[in-house]
Amino acid sequence: MFEIRDKVFFVTGAAAGIGAGIVRAFLDEGAKHVAALDIDINSGKALEQELLAKYGNDKVRFHKCDVTSNDLDVVYDNVVNDFGYIDVVVNCAGIMNDSPNAYIKEIEINVTALIKSSFKAFDLMRKDKGGRGGTIINISSIVGLFQAHLLPVYTATKSAVLQFSNCLGKEPHFTRSGVRVLTLCFGVTDTSLFSPTKLEAFDKETNELLKSSLVDLPMQKPESAVKGLIHAYKHGETASTWLVTTDRPAEDITGNVTKAYEVMSQGVFS
Repeated sequence: MFEIRDKVFFVTGAAAGIGAGIVRAFLDEGAKHVAALDIDINSGKALEQELLAKYGNDKVRFHKCDVTSNDLDVVYDNVVNDFGYIDVVVNCAGIMNDSPNAYIKEIEINVTALIKSSFKAFDLMRKDKGGRGGTIINISSIVGLFQAHLLPVYTATKSAVLQFSNCLGKEPHFTRSGVRVLTLCFGVTDTSLFSPTKLEAFDKETNELLKSSLVDLPMQKPESAVKGLIHAYKHGETASTWLVTTDRPAEDITGNVTKAYEVMSQGVFS
């Protein structure tokens, strides 16, 4: 089992919702320090003050960070300078907005920034380059597991996260580097991601269908998502994929994902 106590954690999208819950959970289990990154300064500072009062100085620090900018490099450098290492990175920042004025940003946050952060962590942690290993946890979604046609861009971004994370975590990368990579597929979770002001489809007609379809979807509590991530962190093997949905315990669905790609790859090389 992988331990949380005395490790340094780095969490993006950490000011509220699932991200803030992850920060609290790591501190509850004895993390040495948690760097909490987010673009939302007000919520981030409030979280920092709350947790400093509870856990004491140096246990948590909020970093204002636009993950699509050079802010990300600066925060990585600052955390390493201050604490010597980063043991675990959780790339949780994300948006769900396919509208014409937001979908490029959606790709930049959900895919490009996540890949950049993962490679920053991988290079820092890799044992064959002087690191001591570590864990990267990337947040995909249930829409990475089926074709959610009402949100084609968001679905594409989360499918990309699933493929990238699984491939980065596979051999020979893991044995050489000692860096474990896990993928979490969260179901519909009660966070601001589903706020009418943040969730939007690519046109008016699809937007109406999207909002009506959400009414019937089972929505889990953020606490369930956090609990599932902690379980996956403690027990997951590299390149594993975990499903956390409808308030059920985390389920290792690596076998299902492997079988799905076996089916899709039939005839590719023959």
